[in-house]
Amino acid sequence: MTCTKGNGTQPVATGPPLPAGTNPLAFPGLASGDLDILFHAVQARMARTVGDEFAAACALQGHEANARIRSTVLECLNDMGQLHSMVNHEVGRRRQLEAQLHDLQGVLAGLQAELLISKADEFEARRRARHDGLTNLANAELFRERLDAALTQVGAPPLAVLFIDIDHFKAVNDGYGHDTGDAVLRIVAARLTQGVRSMDLVGRVGGDEFACLLSGVWDRADLQLLVRNLFSAMVSPLKVGALLLSVRPSIGVAMFPADGTTSGKLLHNADVAMYLAKRRKSGVAFFDERPTHGPLLELDDLAPAVQTGCSGHSAGRGLDARLDARAVRAPPGAAPARRPPSSAATGSSEGPAFDR
Repeated sequence: MTCTKGNGTQPVATGPPLPAGTNPLAFPGLASGDLDILFHAVQARMARTVGDEFAAACALQGHEANARIRSTVLECLNDMGQLHSMVNHEVGRRRQLEAQLHDLQGVLAGLQAELLISKADEFEARRRARHDGLTNLANAELFRERLDAALTQVGAPPLAVLFIDIDHFKAVNDGYGHDTGDAVLRIVAARLTQGVRSMDLVGRVGGDEFACLLSGVWDRADLQLLVRNLFSAMVSPLKVGALLLSVRPSIGVAMFPADGTTSGKLLHNADVAMYLAKRRKSGVAFFDERPTHGPLLELDDLAPAVQTGCSGHSAGRGLDARLDARAVRAPPGAAPARRPPSSAATGSSEGPAFDR
């Protein structure tokens, strides 16, 4: 747009066009929140002030032209004031929303932290329920579960179950106290864990009783070597404070599938072999080494039922493997086997008590 003055012309910018159908002077009809429309209206009004209005003023004289320009500028200033107020209002509202969002983010972060703590507590509770509190080994329930899982694998490889009992462990507790006995159990647990392979499992299934699940046992000679190494590690002197102690285990071995195809049968037969090792004072015995000739001897005399409990240290549910009454033969002239303490002798309805 141009304004004629004298013999020349002067170009004047008119600004960007308004949205279609918008009347720049009809501010009462504008939506209060429509900043874009209001801004364009003010911009157009200012353009008219310095453009069309100036051109019209060129044809007017004196006071009338000045008054018209002054009125238009004042209207533009008023509109700019409205725009400024609306912008301030929107900025304030945005800051309020940002503050609310920040508060909500804080609440969300707190809830997420609580959820993580809750999940960690739940995981730890499940772990404690399936592990022995003293040694941190798998308890009887978890050991049985892992054994069942190994046996149900398609084409399950040969494996071996070891049942280990510390001979005369009661004497350690009676002679040096339960704290020393607990320290001995922790050392034994550590040596067993270090003595097996990473694929194997060690569990504490009773007061002074442990079990090992050895996977992928293809060669009996290798198994015998591994078991003997475990025995040697356990009989090495144990240092507990100023004490130097020595314990001796009895280890029974049952092999899958030769000695059983279920977890209950394998644990039962490993327990039988352990009592055979204890009677022979051989340290280690395999289930298939049990006597088969001589006078009949009740198997219950060799191996009592596997019981539940860890005398103050939870080992989970007991191994549900009670011995069947089976007959095996003892060598000629052998003395009758001494029956281990039973529930009748201890007066307990839950079976024989552990030494611990």
